[in-house]
Amino acid sequence: MDRRNFLTRTAALASIATTAHTARAAAPAAKPRRVGLIGCGWYGKCDLLQLINIEPVEVVSLCDVDANMLDEAAGLIESRQVSKKRPRVYADYKEMLAEKDLDIVLIATPDHWHALAMIAAVEAGADVYVQKPTGVDVLESRAMLDAARRTGRVVQVGTQRRSTPHLIEAKQKVVDAGLLGDVAFAEVCCYYHMRAKKNPPTIAPPPSLDFDRWTGPAPLRPYNELIHPRSWRAFMEYGNGIVGDMCVHMLDMVRWQLGLGWPRRISSAGGILVDTDSIANITDTQTATFDFEDLDVVWTHRSWGSAPDPEFPWAGIIYGSKGTLKLSVQKYEFIPRSGGQKLTGNAVIELDQYPSDQSDADKWNMELHVASAIRGHMRDFLNAIDDRSKPVADIEQGHISSASCILANNALALGRTLEFDPLTNTVVGDEEATKMLRRPYREPYQHPAG
Repeated sequence: MDRRNFLTRTAALASIATTAHTARAAAPAAKPRRVGLIGCGWYGKCDLLQLINIEPVEVVSLCDVDANMLDEAAGLIESRQVSKKRPRVYADYKEMLAEKDLDIVLIATPDHWHALAMIAAVEAGADVYVQKPTGVDVLESRAMLDAARRTGRVVQVGTQRRSTPHLIEAKQKVVDAGLLGDVAFAEVCCYYHMRAKKNPPTIAPPPSLDFDRWTGPAPLRPYNELIHPRSWRAFMEYGNGIVGDMCVHMLDMVRWQLGLGWPRRISSAGGILVDTDSIANITDTQTATFDFEDLDVVWTHRSWGSAPDPEFPWAGIIYGSKGTLKLSVQKYEFIPRSGGQKLTGNAVIELDQYPSDQSDADKWNMELHVASAIRGHMRDFLNAIDDRSKPVADIEQGHISSASCILANNALALGRTLEFDPLTNTVVGDEEATKMLRRPYREPYQHPAG
């Protein structure tokens, strides 16, 4: 059996299990699960509010290095949870975890803090929902996987395309139904103008922010207004640019749709080619090729110009011998190649069931079209906790997608194709590239890979 037909059959079997798991309502807990949140900014609140929406958990602890943000989140959660209790607040997640009284920890810090916080949380006995990408370098991402397996904790990564209702429908009706035919190529892309274009001066951090603790293991840059609270993605010191932010979602989505594992080879090209004046040091233009032997997935981003398809500016497009499937957070479209029925589906918005989504969208920038996906992802997470099983976006899947994007940036920096061996955690025949799998940590922080 050739590999592409094998993928279709195995994907169909996986979809049956995945759909059953995602659709099942989480079993009511004997007593409220005790929850803590590390990182109380935009997506930390979005994730926590949706968890509260689907189960009467008790949020007992919040942690953030910005005192104002922490106080705001405490007031919000006090007003929204069933008990109306105000959560305890911490500036140091280690102090929060030392209480050893949390069943679940959500982590929504900037990317450079994901690894240390997640590892500490599972070692404290909690199951964890951690935002993507898993890490900023490959070996800290691998250390997260190792910690989850060593402690036996459930870890769900926030690649919630796997729990997005209309994308699950597309997988069932198109991919698993065999409507695509043979598949040998997919595109993933982002044409949002999301790269910071400012060039602000160095200023003192706001009094509410412990900037040294915020920086943590990353290099200590001079502070400017882009760094906090949301524009830190302008700097490679804290993340992996648009590839680490946006490609990880779409690459993971295509991997899930087609049942793909690790890419065999990864190459990339691009740079800062248009917006050379901004202080941002992430690329404004980049392509990356993820070679899965007889199937290529090619990423493109431009933070300037126009999208080739304005209806799918951030998307995955899977090309089959029988048709094309376009996938985004807003909708999907299947276009048969030689006639036949065109299939479409849209994001599920559930204001009738969850009217608070509208006020959360207005006040906290909750994305209405994503709310149902977060709820589905949280339900899947809770089900996995109850079953002590792997969730749909298990830490291993998050590691593969995240590390692949990190390797794309490394390939760009080195100017050559990389062949990563996940068994040895090395780049085959490339000592320089292997050294790049682990970034230096600022003292006194210790890299989790040793």
